[in-house]
Amino acid sequence: MSQEMTKAVILARGLGTRMRKSNENAALTAEQAKIAETGVKALIPIDRPFLDYVLHNLAEAGYQQVCLVIGPEHDAVRNYYTNEVKTSRVKVSFAIQQEPLGTADAVAAAQQFAQKDHFIVINSDNYYPLNALKGLRQLNSCGLAGFEREALIAHSNIPANRVNAFAVINIDSDNNMSGIIEKPTSDQLASVPLPHYLSMNCWRFGPSIFEACANISKSTRGEFELPDAVSYSCSRLNETYKVVPVSDGVLDLSCREDIQQVIDRLKGSPVNI
Repeated sequence: MSQEMTKAVILARGLGTRMRKSNENAALTAEQAKIAETGVKALIPIDRPFLDYVLHNLAEAGYQQVCLVIGPEHDAVRNYYTNEVKTSRVKVSFAIQQEPLGTADAVAAAQQFAQKDHFIVINSDNYYPLNALKGLRQLNSCGLAGFEREALIAHSNIPANRVNAFAVINIDSDNNMSGIIEKPTSDQLASVPLPHYLSMNCWRFGPSIFEACANISKSTRGEFELPDAVSYSCSRLNETYKVVPVSDGVLDLSCREDIQQVIDRLKGSPVNI
C-alpha cells in the first residue's frame, strides 16, 4: 500500500484572517502586500508562489497527484496552476469547498479525488520537511506526523508562545495515537510523557475519514473540525493512526510577520514540480 500512495490533498480554502490583518512591522513588497490582503497565503511570492515549494517537497517524497481544496472565489489559484505554470512531476486538480465550514468539511470536498485510496492531507500555509511526507507515505495504515516540540521550536520560524498552543499527541506503547489534546493547559502537558509530540495537521487517511466527516457535528466554533472526525474514526470505525515522529521544523506562513522569515529560509531553494 505504501509505495502506491501517490495522492495528496492540500487545504487552501481558509479565509486567511491573520494574513489579511495589516502589520506595520512587516516590511512587504507591493506584490506581497497585495496578495496578503486577499488572504490567499498559498500565492505569497518568495521567488515564486509559496505553494510551489510545498508541491516540490511532495514531488520529492513521491506524490504524483495533488488536489487543492479551494473556494469558488479562488480564481487566482486555479488560474495559476491551470494556465501559468506547467507541472511535470505532479498533476494538480481542484475540489471546491463552497463555504469555509472547517477542516473536516474541506477534507470531505476531496472525496471524489481520493476515491478509495489512501492520501495525505496538509495545510497550504505550511512547508513540511521531506522526512515527514516520506514517513507518512511509507506507512501501511492511517497516521500523522508528530513533531517533537523542542525541535519544532529550534528549527521552525514559529515562536514558542505559538507552539505552546498546538495540539499534543498522546502515543501508546505501539506508537499509535491514543488521543489529541487541543490547546493543552500546563497541567495537561505535565500529564503527557516527554518528549512532547505535536500535531501540525499532517495526516495520512483512508476512505473511512469521509464517513467520519459526514457524521460529526459542528464544534463550539461553528465548524466541522478534522480532529473531531479523527476521533470519530477511532471510536466508531476502529481506525488506528500510527505516529511518525519528526525532529525537524515546519515553516509556517500564517501572518505577515512570517513572510520575511520564510523568504530567508526558502529563497533560492530548487523548485521542480
